[in-house]
Amino acid sequence: MRAEKQNLSKEYVARLNASPFFIVVNYQGLKVGPITELRKRLSKAGAEIHVVKNSLFRLAAKEAGVTDLNGSLAGQLAVITGQRDVSVAAKVVKTFNAEFDKLKINFGYLNNNRLESSDLIALADLPSIEVLRSNLMGLLQAPATKLVALLNTPASQLARVLQARVDKGA
Repeated sequence: MRAEKQNLSKEYVARLNASPFFIVVNYQGLKVGPITELRKRLSKAGAEIHVVKNSLFRLAAKEAGVTDLNGSLAGQLAVITGQRDVSVAAKVVKTFNAEFDKLKINFGYLNNNRLESSDLIALADLPSIEVLRSNLMGLLQAPATKLVALLNTPASQLARVLQARVDKGA
């Protein structure tokens, strides 16, 4: 293998090892402008997209421990990697595909588990982590709020009875 290809393969391996996930997309038919827009959106989401050479990516994936690609690397492919949440990157890809209708999600990997395109779309439909955290906090706070209301009820009823007694006697 030529030195240029070895360097490229090492770069692919480094990206795959540094990211907890990767998503393989087919970008056939997309022009430079939309791809640049996708890069910007993914950058805001903490991810990046790189066009890959299929044969070199197959070797890099094998070296990174991803073995079951099963011939799924065909066509004009790009790989999305990132350090943050896979659902955020999948959401960006899904939204982008709804606008431009050219990008096709082939498959992905999350912590060495293969995800098909339907799995990635399901991840994209999940609410963001902030929304999930706020929902969880609401669920955790609801019993405490009800407990405080129950504890205050007898005291407030007693105060109303006493106030009615004072009002009646006056």
